[in-house]
Amino acid sequence: MKASDVSQADLQHYVDSQRAKLASLPLSVREGRVKRVSGLLVEVEGLPLSIGAQACVENSRQGNWVDAECIGFERDTTFLMAFDQMTGLSPGAVVYPLLTPQRRAKGYQMRQGIASVPIGPQLLGRVVDGLGRPLDGLGGASWSDNPLRFASPNPLKRKTIHEPLDTGVRAINAMLSVGRGQRMGLFAGSGVGKSVLLSMLTRNCVADVIVIALVGERSREVREFCDDQLDDASRARAVVVASPADTSPLARAKGAEYATDVATWFRDQGKHVVLIVDSLTRYAMAQREIGLSLGEAPVARGYPASVFGKLPALVEKVGNGEHAEGSLTAFYTVLLEGDDVHDPVADAARGVLDGHIFLSRELADAGHYPAIDIEKSISRVMPKVASQEHVLAARRIKQLISRHERSRDMVAMGAYMQGTDPDLDAALRLWPHIQTFLQQESHQVADLEGSITSLGTIAKASKL
Repeated sequence: MKASDVSQADLQHYVDSQRAKLASLPLSVREGRVKRVSGLLVEVEGLPLSIGAQACVENSRQGNWVDAECIGFERDTTFLMAFDQMTGLSPGAVVYPLLTPQRRAKGYQMRQGIASVPIGPQLLGRVVDGLGRPLDGLGGASWSDNPLRFASPNPLKRKTIHEPLDTGVRAINAMLSVGRGQRMGLFAGSGVGKSVLLSMLTRNCVADVIVIALVGERSREVREFCDDQLDDASRARAVVVASPADTSPLARAKGAEYATDVATWFRDQGKHVVLIVDSLTRYAMAQREIGLSLGEAPVARGYPASVFGKLPALVEKVGNGEHAEGSLTAFYTVLLEGDDVHDPVADAARGVLDGHIFLSRELADAGHYPAIDIEKSISRVMPKVASQEHVLAARRIKQLISRHERSRDMVAMGAYMQGTDPDLDAALRLWPHIQTFLQQESHQVADLEGSITSLGTIAKASKL
């Protein structure tokens, strides 16, 4: 066919089709190759990425993709860590950044990323993992190219703590009053009633939204917590973020961070939010695994220095924000290995939290629940949210408890003569009432006003 036989319309159609084909092709294709897998670390060459950027690794044996995140780099090598299991990963596997065209048999395809439930009211009543992916089978996940990232508020613009939070736990309401916007630590060893106290706080706290982060817990406990500890009313206002112990350290760390972002979003919408993270220690352990895999030197019981920078970075996002309406109160559990109160994570946590509640194994062994050690516990903002009369009454009861504990052996041996010490006489006389006051069954709810009234009654009786 001669060129003169081609009509102007056919030529224009051909040119337009070629332009459309060129426009559909990517301007560039970025890809790398797996160089080495060392433990949890995937070393990639030929693909420079920034810290926090996500990528996907082709798993040809399994016929799927492994989602990962850049956690470091050295010269031409990029270090990735996968969110999920890497079983079947082969040498030289192709690695693509997200939103980059991938050369496939049917042309170029683009992988968008991990589909998660968007942060918003639709999360209420849901159970998701540390990346926001639904675990309850209710769907609703979607992909977004603009993930929410929350920074710590300007410290000079934060709303001050001035309003008490009703926790529904008598010992906390009366002796360790918590303010809306406070960050409290629950310090405990294993088997002293930590989970039961958390369930009481979840059900009884007077708040609009409860966000629970189960970080590094056993999978069995996640199911039991959702089924046994959350009633219908609590579930309707709760968001459960579960990152069990069998997930990667990156997924566990993301669990605490994602739950913090969820709680922060609801706070900025003017809601009164309570965040419960169980546990801060397992978050630190996950960060330890990440740091050690990158070759960081351990400085304290195997923890690298970066861990002690990650803890305040996580905690400082929590608290009251710049808006006057909402509040965000947090309870972080801290596991004491071997009941050692000088554990490095415990020491670091006490420095960044606004108070700590110690659970005593001795009290738990004696059947005293919740096993709160009043002597070792403190709420740093209690004077700001409680009346002077309330503070003095709590101080008086704490003095009586301390006086009784220090003289217990002497009284048991019969070496004390009544009338010698008026404070000890009052402690011995009121000890059964104090014990009853500080104990509470898990199904009971003690409101703030009633707790303060009962405390005042005992304090007045100590002066008679």
